[in-house]
Amino acid sequence: MKEQKVIHEGLITESFPNGMFQVRLDNEDLIIGYISGRIQHSFIRILIGDKVKVEISCYNSTRGRIIYRLKKK
Repeated sequence: MKEQKVIHEGLITESFPNGMFQVRLDNEDLIIGYISGRIQHSFIRILIGDKVKVEISCYNSTRGRIIYRLKKK
């Protein structure tokens, strides 16, 4: 059976080397997020202050995969 993943929205608060970011989720949790392959291949820039969608596994809730950068208004 495939594992279920939860999608949250969050704000990038800090940038680390190799495409890792600290993300503050809407429920005020801090996680480490890494860029998904689709975003890497599309050369999408993610900067501090960007709103993103993060996919979090039910097994490790401290790490997630950034799957989408939301548009700025």
